[in-house]
Amino acid sequence: MSGTPGSLHIRLLVRVGAVLAAVCAAMALAGVLAQRAYLLDRLDCRVMDAAEHGLARASLRPDDSRDLTFLGVTGHPDGLLAARLDAHGTVTAGAVTGPDAPPRALTPGQGTALRGIAPDGTSHTRTVPGLGTYRVTGLEASGVRVLAGLPLEDVQEMTHRLAVVEAVVAAVGLAVAGCACAVVVRRQLRLLGRVAATAAEVARAPLGRGPLGGLPRVSEADTGPGSEAGQVAAALNRLIDHAEHAQAERRRSEERLRRGEERMRRFLADAGHELRTPLASIVGYAELMNRGTGPVEQTPAWRRVAAESARMTVLVEDLLLLARLDEGRPPPSAEVDLAALVAEAVWQAGAADAEHTWRLALRLDAPALVTGDEPALRKAVANLLANACAHTPPGTTVVAAVESTAARRVVRVRDDGPGVPPLLLATIFDRFTRADASRSRSGPQAAGSGLGLAVVEAIASAHGGHARVRSAPGHTEFTLDLPPAEATEGEPPVPAEALVLSERR
Repeated sequence: MSGTPGSLHIRLLVRVGAVLAAVCAAMALAGVLAQRAYLLDRLDCRVMDAAEHGLARASLRPDDSRDLTFLGVTGHPDGLLAARLDAHGTVTAGAVTGPDAPPRALTPGQGTALRGIAPDGTSHTRTVPGLGTYRVTGLEASGVRVLAGLPLEDVQEMTHRLAVVEAVVAAVGLAVAGCACAVVVRRQLRLLGRVAATAAEVARAPLGRGPLGGLPRVSEADTGPGSEAGQVAAALNRLIDHAEHAQAERRRSEERLRRGEERMRRFLADAGHELRTPLASIVGYAELMNRGTGPVEQTPAWRRVAAESARMTVLVEDLLLLARLDEGRPPPSAEVDLAALVAEAVWQAGAADAEHTWRLALRLDAPALVTGDEPALRKAVANLLANACAHTPPGTTVVAAVESTAARRVVRVRDDGPGVPPLLLATIFDRFTRADASRSRSGPQAAGSGLGLAVVEAIASAHGGHARVRSAPGHTEFTLDLPPAEATEGEPPVPAEALVLSERR
């Protein structure tokens, strides 16, 4: 919208006034023309009556082409013009009546002005010198030709008066309409002025660097749908909402990008450190064995090299798995029985670690079937069990529970150990997150790389689920929540029950 509200107000009033003036002028012109046509028609009827009356009287004396005795009969209107015509349309005799006076003969000049009128009953308008403008017509019967006419003065005067009256009425109407339009337009433009002021204030706001939100809005009272200005105000408010949303989304994207870059730098640093540690051990033992001297025995050295190689292999495999899952490719699609998978994982954990108590619990209202990559799901469950084993003292009870409903498939791994430190809960599924924050560790946690729970969360996300944790001293529970597989026809119903199927020490 260009221009100020004041200039727009003037332009609108000028345009509205021009339209109203054109409409009023057209209506006045149509009224004047209609009235003039009506009056002319009435006058033509009177002229025709006078011509017929004169023809009837003149037919009584057909041989006298100058006979105008019919004008001597009373009852003729003032200003009636009558004439006799010859075969060529020339006036042979003519006269005009006057108020309280006998008819007055036409002069040669006046007769010449009436020449050429055919006696066929057609109306003509002629200006007669000294008499004014007349409406005349001619008739013929049995060789007798007469002409009659009446002045147009009354018609012209009435038409003029009508034009003046309509012009005055139109002027008054235009003035009233202009005032009403000025009030309405000014009222609407006040609203547009407020909308323009709001838009200008938003345009001056530093959207790129200012705080989120807080942009001005048009008041709700001005956003009614009953007027175009109110619709514009509502559209401006919606536009401001979209601008704020886009601003917030852009800043969230920038923050995610910044966090992603920081996470990537930390990831590369941690990955390099984790890979450097086993490589350094392998290189050191290899050099000692190549020397063939020293206190290092060959068999323990080879065992150490093999252990560090295995550790590095696991780390590289986890990194490759995370990279593959980060690409967003869907996992292989196969039907997996979570109950059997978790039972096997608990059995293997009990066989590998006898210092903990391992239990399996099934709560199945439906078959515990999911669709996905069985090796990846097996690794996720194994990582949860390994995490419980690595971060709890000997004698801790670890329970792996499988819950199956019509809507979800849930694996819960809980223990009664000391719990997760509160500061670690928010980042426990991040990569290279460990309970021991130092780079160099000893003890049972030394073999961990901090990728186990990150792999669990990535596998759950790839299968359309999610991983969660709740922890307090004496109760820590990791949850792997997955969507169910599509229903298969003919599946036997599974009764709802809670069973402890096995326990290993």
